[in-house]
Amino acid sequence: MRYVVTVAGREVVVEVDGTVVRVDGEAVAATLEGEAASGSVVLTLDGSRHRLRVTPGEARGAYTVGTEGWSLPVEALDERRRAVQSLLRATARPAGPAPLVAPMPGLIVRVHVRAGDVVAAGQPLVVMEAMKMENELRATAAGVVRSVAVQPGAAVEKGAVLVALGAPEGDGA
Repeated sequence: MRYVVTVAGREVVVEVDGTVVRVDGEAVAATLEGEAASGSVVLTLDGSRHRLRVTPGEARGAYTVGTEGWSLPVEALDERRRAVQSLLRATARPAGPAPLVAPMPGLIVRVHVRAGDVVAAGQPLVVMEAMKMENELRATAAGVVRSVAVQPGAAVEKGAVLVALGAPEGDGA
């Protein structure tokens, strides 16, 4: 089995094939006794035994590993799990509400919000006139108004950002 292990930001490749362990291609004498889930393991590396505290992190494969006087963040993922996580990160969309954009060219008639306002999903933000009709544009998700880019009387093109929204406070996004 092949693992990518990141220790304090430094990446190493660890391959375990039966009793043979290779770290970045170099064979080492290593054994691990115990399970990380138990909170304590014993690592024997080239004949030297080290009792380590292991605290699981929030993400899968993430741990804090330490002994008396020191601890380090460690991530240990097999190649398959690492590939899956890389794909998920590459396709992840930004968190938080999308900005309100003009769905077509038009004229801004009313603006119902100001920067700093907290809005609910479905709340009217802007009224825009297009093709001789007034269209009420609403928030698609709850959020906080970060900025308002238009004012009544402004002509806008399709796709123009009208109101920038951010995640509600305490949401972490």
